[in-house]
Amino acid sequence: MSSTQQHVDHGATIDADYQTVFELVADVARWPQFHLSAVHAEIVHSNDKGDLVQHWSLVSDSAVRTWRTVRRTDRTGRRITFSYVEADPPATEIRGEWVFTELAQDRTRVELRHHVSAPAGADLGPLLDRINQDSKEHLDTLRDTAQRRAELDDLVLSFTDPLFIAGSIEDAYDYLYRADLWPERIPHVVGLAMTEDVQNVQFFDMDTKGPDGGTHTVRSVRICLPPNLIVYKQISLPAMLDAHTGHWRFTETREGVVGEARHTSTIKPSALSLLGSGTTIGEARRFLRRLLSGNSLSNLSLAKAFAEERAGF
Repeated sequence: MSSTQQHVDHGATIDADYQTVFELVADVARWPQFHLSAVHAEIVHSNDKGDLVQHWSLVSDSAVRTWRTVRRTDRTGRRITFSYVEADPPATEIRGEWVFTELAQDRTRVELRHHVSAPAGADLGPLLDRINQDSKEHLDTLRDTAQRRAELDDLVLSFTDPLFIAGSIEDAYDYLYRADLWPERIPHVVGLAMTEDVQNVQFFDMDTKGPDGGTHTVRSVRICLPPNLIVYKQISLPAMLDAHTGHWRFTETREGVVGEARHTSTIKPSALSLLGSGTTIGEARRFLRRLLSGNSLSNLSLAKAFAEERAGF
């Protein structure tokens, strides 16, 4: 059977050192914090053929697509290659590479190339349009993140809070998985409308009561990977944040379960005045840490009580 081959190439020159740019692409777990459509990515396993990476990405504010790639990271050759495990129809193969060229100490050229194969006569138009759009958006994100690296070191707050649970991992996980029950279970949640059209992919609009007594509404997407991990990304954000991602992780030990709440937030500099005139980034970081830790540890404590009660403690 004859086939058709298509190449989609894009590039960007970035005012940042090669190492910074390369590592931003290589660290797929960090992308959801900076890239608008990225929700989650994780390495499923690694071997001599490379890393098997599963990706989840927004296609709208109510739908997610997921796919797997085999990725090879070549730091010596300054390239990262990837191939789709299953190509999106009508393509029969999609593969590509990131190529990095150091132009100067703080200037890097990045090429993002895709190679698409399909049966002769196949309509590749919509797929190529999506690859074109995604490539441009990825390079825009990469440029912005790399060039703002020093500023983002101050603006991005990331931390984890653990809590021991003397109960089963299934019960602890289920308590936080059942977000539809949060308004009756969690005091600061005053309303929540959730959809789960695809199993373990949740979208919800949540109304929470803030420390000022006001009600705030955010929309989030969650990828649920039972019984160990629930990853979330806020799609609509509180006024003072440019991004907010995180997870609930549960790890079994011989004695019980360690529950972990993680938050990664990007402070919006133009919104600092919401906390009062003259508020500094350091003060905003302390405020957010106190607020987010308080909420998440409260939620974990409720999950702990639920799991331990079911375990008879």
